[in-house]
Amino acid sequence: QVQLVESGGGLVQAGGALRLSCAASGRMFTIITMRWYRQTPGKQREAVATMTSGGDTNYADSVKGRFTISRDNAKNTWYLQMNGLKPEDTAVYYCNADLNLVVLGRVNNYWGQGTQVTVSS
Repeated sequence: QVQLVESGGGLVQAGGALRLSCAASGRMFTIITMRWYRQTPGKQREAVATMTSGGDTNYADSVKGRFTISRDNAKNTWYLQMNGLKPEDTAVYYCNADLNLVVLGRVNNYWGQGTQVTVSS
């Protein structure tokens, strides 16, 4: 069974930095696209950063120049480095991925459990 496990959230002052990690575990899969989303109460989940298997990246305008998505293929892990954090970045952050399940021959979408990021002013 494939699952995504996040880590790295917490409380930080405005201007500070955090790095989130998302590790995919299970058997016989390859990562096609990896993403980070965030959600605040009463709002829709917002895509923050995306990276394809080819390394192409895309960022929400609100985080461009401050957040960086990266990956460690050997560990099936991707990261969100968040610098210059602002109070408006406070949210629950979720990792998400399209994984090719090699044995089953299909692509499934998976979500992490979410991690709270709180930025104090």
